Amino acid sequence: MLILVTGASGFIGGHLCRALIAQGHRVRAFHRPTSSLRALTDLPVEHALGDLTRPETLETALEGVDVVFHAAALLGERATPAQHYAVTVEGTRALLTAALRAGVQRVVHTSSAVALGIPPLPGDINVPYIMDETHTWNYPPERWPYAYAKYLAELEVQRAVALGLDAVIVNPTLVIGAGDHYRRTRSIVVQVAKRRLPFITAGGLNAVHIEDVVQGHLLTLERGQCGERYILGGENLTLSALAEKIAAVCGVPGPGPEWPAGLVRALSRPLSLLEAYLNLPVDASTLALAGYYFYYTHAKAQAYLGYTPHHTVEDAIREAWEWFSGETQTPVSA
Repeated sequence: MLILVTGASGFIGGHLCRALIAQGHRVRAFHRPTSSLRALTDLPVEHALGDLTRPETLETALEGVDVVFHAAALLGERATPAQHYAVTVEGTRALLTAALRAGVQRVVHTSSAVALGIPPLPGDINVPYIMDETHTWNYPPERWPYAYAKYLAELEVQRAVALGLDAVIVNPTLVIGAGDHYRRTRSIVVQVAKRRLPFITAGGLNAVHIEDVVQGHLLTLERGQCGERYILGGENLTLSALAEKIAAVCGVPGPGPEWPAGLVRALSRPLSLLEAYLNLPVDASTLALAGYYFYYTHAKAQAYLGYTPHHTVEDAIREAWEWFSGETQTPVSA
């Protein structure tokens, strides 16, 4: 099959291109002319230059394509809501419209677990709240533009499905592994390993190895039901536990003391006004979510796709840090 991968120069997209080629598929890598091609080094891909915000480039890129993996989106919490909307939402709409016209057989849309919204804050009963695919957006859009744009992009997928497009959604959690070159300085692995986090706070998340996420994409292509969404997750961890794992793998002391989550949330508002002038290790919008436990279950993907993570979080951290620290790339600056 001829498969188009949007966001091919990115973390997930680059690994996906490699896996598809290993399966014997022809891969057309869609990326901007200015994109770094580090993730595609030595891969025999066909390059399709374009931009999600330029629909005419999508028409050309889709010629003769059987399947699309749509892994492109705007990264960066500091982008404006308008930028997120233009790239992630309107760009997705343009791609799906072009895919319908081109007669594409299937689209696998890479969303994110954050598109499911936020969990409730823990109450008096210390029982973790686990989110699944039925959870929906429930947070002020202006306070998390990136996540809200991912949610809106999923609505575009559902509209395209209603028009007859065979499309499926996957929702990866926090993906860790080698090759995340767009987040070299913002990665939590680098932040902990370089001791740039002055404190830790209550809260939690789900982390997963990049290779498991790629395998989940391939299973979705083969077995995913049209119009469904599947969480591709790994292990639920408190922020402290994740930081300790990173510190142990990287051979450094753990982060500083744990600050009260309520205090951190209160500080996020004034810090957001100064964010342009401060080199914060964590975005103010992330600080506003201190104390929340973003725990997920991938039971649906396991039951319907046969998805089972085969790598530990420690494996993911180790491979990420080896890559970040320069075994395969230029060393990360201190």
